[in-house]
Amino acid sequence: MRFLLMHRVPEDADAAWKASPELHRRMNEFVDKLNANGVFLGGEGVHKPSRGAAVRRRGAEIRSTDGPFAEAKEVIGGFMIINAKDLAEAKAVAEEYITCFAGVEEMSVEVRQVVEADEIPELLA
Repeated sequence: MRFLLMHRVPEDADAAWKASPELHRRMNEFVDKLNANGVFLGGEGVHKPSRGAAVRRRGAEIRSTDGPFAEAKEVIGGFMIINAKDLAEAKAVAEEYITCFAGVEEMSVEVRQVVEADEIPELLA
């Protein structure tokens, strides 16, 4: 099964946005370990939300708004796609992932199972 792990951090958490060499080292070691175990499929960090946009749909109306987004307190800082046998294994990976961010006082990692192509007919039934 594939899982999406999105890490969320406060927009004003400098330790999350100005990553230290130590954070880079820990993250590289973690990704190397996941690669060696066939778990890591991909992932990236993102720029602060001020470099983004939100596209929203309400009925037939579609609106695009450029950031920054003052209402956001916790924002997506990056993501990973992993292989895991089940949710328990994906959560264990997320728990190790979050430890890479020592020095970031407040953050979360959301774990979501990805819909596989062979599941789509079942979901449409």
